[in-house]
Amino acid sequence: MKHTHYHKKHVSDTPLHELEARFASAPGEGRDEQLLEALRTAVAYRPEDPQRPCALDVAEILRLLGVDRETLIATLLLDAFLDKRLSEARLREHFGEAVAALVRSVHWMLTFKEEIPRESGAGPEQAERLRRLLLAVVEDVRAVLIKLAYRVQRLRLLAAEPDDLARAYARETLEVFAPLAHRLGIGQLKWEMEDLSFRILEPSEYRRVAKLLEESRTERETYIREFMERLETALRAEGIEARVLGRPKHIYSIWRKMERKQLDFEELYDLRAVRVIVDRIPTCYTVLGVVHSLWPHIPQEFDDYIANPKDNGYQSLHTAVIGPRAKVVEVQIRTQAMDDFAELGVAAHWRYKEGGREDQAMGRAIGSLRRLLENREDDEALMDSFRSELFQDRVFVLTPKGDVVDLPKGATPLDFAYAIHTEVGHRCRGAKVDGRIVPLTYTLRSGQRVEVLTTRQGGPSRDWINPSMGYLRTSRARSKARSWFKLQDHDRNLQEGRVILDRECQRMGVANPDLEALAKRFHQPTKDEFLVAVGAGDITPAQLAGALQPVAPPVESLVSTRRRKRAPAPAGGEKSEIHIRGVGNLLTQIARCCRPVPGDPIIGFITRGKGVTIHRRDCVNILRMPPEKKVRLVEVSWGAEPRSYPVNIRIEAFDRQGLLRDITGVLANDRINVLSANTRTDRSDQTVTMELTLEVEGSAQLSALMDKIGALPNITSVRRSAG
Repeated sequence: MKHTHYHKKHVSDTPLHELEARFASAPGEGRDEQLLEALRTAVAYRPEDPQRPCALDVAEILRLLGVDRETLIATLLLDAFLDKRLSEARLREHFGEAVAALVRSVHWMLTFKEEIPRESGAGPEQAERLRRLLLAVVEDVRAVLIKLAYRVQRLRLLAAEPDDLARAYARETLEVFAPLAHRLGIGQLKWEMEDLSFRILEPSEYRRVAKLLEESRTERETYIREFMERLETALRAEGIEARVLGRPKHIYSIWRKMERKQLDFEELYDLRAVRVIVDRIPTCYTVLGVVHSLWPHIPQEFDDYIANPKDNGYQSLHTAVIGPRAKVVEVQIRTQAMDDFAELGVAAHWRYKEGGREDQAMGRAIGSLRRLLENREDDEALMDSFRSELFQDRVFVLTPKGDVVDLPKGATPLDFAYAIHTEVGHRCRGAKVDGRIVPLTYTLRSGQRVEVLTTRQGGPSRDWINPSMGYLRTSRARSKARSWFKLQDHDRNLQEGRVILDRECQRMGVANPDLEALAKRFHQPTKDEFLVAVGAGDITPAQLAGALQPVAPPVESLVSTRRRKRAPAPAGGEKSEIHIRGVGNLLTQIARCCRPVPGDPIIGFITRGKGVTIHRRDCVNILRMPPEKKVRLVEVSWGAEPRSYPVNIRIEAFDRQGLLRDITGVLANDRINVLSANTRTDRSDQTVTMELTLEVEGSAQLSALMDKIGALPNITSVRRSAG
């Protein structure tokens, strides 16, 4: 038995003048010369390999679907572009950016896997990730449509003489591309891909089912058309507005049902199926009555999924009747909303993730594609809606073997390594993306091929678990790295914690931190356990920096134990407590000697004629203040509004070419404003000292910034300075 779409003579064998007449009737108006030029290009550059689909045959499949002209043009140009006889620059110049983008996307999908796996077993999850990759990478969903048509034509060629390669393509088609066509609502491509794949993989079963049907597909389609015409006439006589659709079951569908339900061929009641679409639920039951009045029904085959929906929410009336010539026909009756849900909602059987929750962005993009196929109009607004909005929070990258890995947006090669295997992540020391060495902080994009470079021994770096360094963007990978440190020797973590604490104290200008207060703040039972948590990475340097300042020795013990006088109450009876934001109409200014930033413990000093000057509590000028001036100290607090504050940092390094460029690059990436900079180079020992005044929002941001600068080559020290 042969499909009605199997052609003994390929379209590519058709003379040019006949092709021009055929494609000139394509939908849309204007720019006919572009379509004809693309057609002539396709004729001129037919592929020499007989097993490779010809762009003309693929374009004919799409023409029969009623696609827009840009899709046809892009398809016709594929052969020339694949053979590098047509450059991308010429594509844009002669056919426009939209066509060029389509060709680029299809070219990627046709070449992104170096080889088809010969063995199945990747599982539905891997197939799902591959489908999502295809939809996420392309800029235009129409590119997926071209890819599906291309796969149909390849299967037509491979079905003639199946070999191992043909069987590999067939398995991938059943796992990936046929379900994708179903999700897009393109049944015509879906059933042909399934039947062709079935014919390649199970030729004897294919022939057995085909023989059991005892009639050609054309004969069954004719029977269904006659059945529909009689039903439509009866519905009009009853004044019922309805759309009646019919499609005979294809061979693969029949075989699957026989296998799944363990039924003999004679026990199948839905070899022929008709669907009736109405506007309201009550009308569904009226149509049911009309159907049962025309033909006798089979009671055990009636199901009311409207009153009793399936678990996934599917709704419809199902019945089976004995039609003309004693042939059984299945009839489904539903509203348009039910039909949309069945076609586009969770009833689509390839939705595995998150229990089949509908992706609205995917629905919009696919809805646009289906409207184009139905309307057959070149609507500019509709074309704009094709721009992919899919999976904006995910990236899909490939392993060297072509498997797809799903990661959160912003993931790095190190996140990828941990997603492959925990040990691969621990031993990762470098990465290649599309064959090019990249830093481990590189941000991955969908469609890239990632290769991890590992060492035989070793573990993660502590910089990896520092969020400000940008090595790991996913909490899962960061948790795996932390777990590695937790499993290491307790004494080693204790020692490492002391080193990290000393470094942060030096950077933040804190001389004698209160370890007991720090341990209490981070809910650690003892000082040693606190240091172990720091060494193991449970407490990050940024968290430590934010906590160091508030637990510095209180200024009361260093200045005065007696109650301070408050500043005079301002006019209007407002509170005398001073806030850094100036609440109470008091003039405030940041002291230049210590330049406090939010997160620092602060105190105010009432000046004569200049309002209140804000100092850090451990500022040397406050600590050395004579007793007669201490009575002018007042309590102050930071306001809640975000604001940038100046702070001085000192950088020491060995001189090298590009040092200043790298430092300013870190500042630019973090959007840090530089108020002043002073650089001194000692030629005798090739050392550099930089004094920078920066604007930061708080101590946590300052600590993260110093981490990034300290990680640059040749940097020996980064710390906060008094200015």
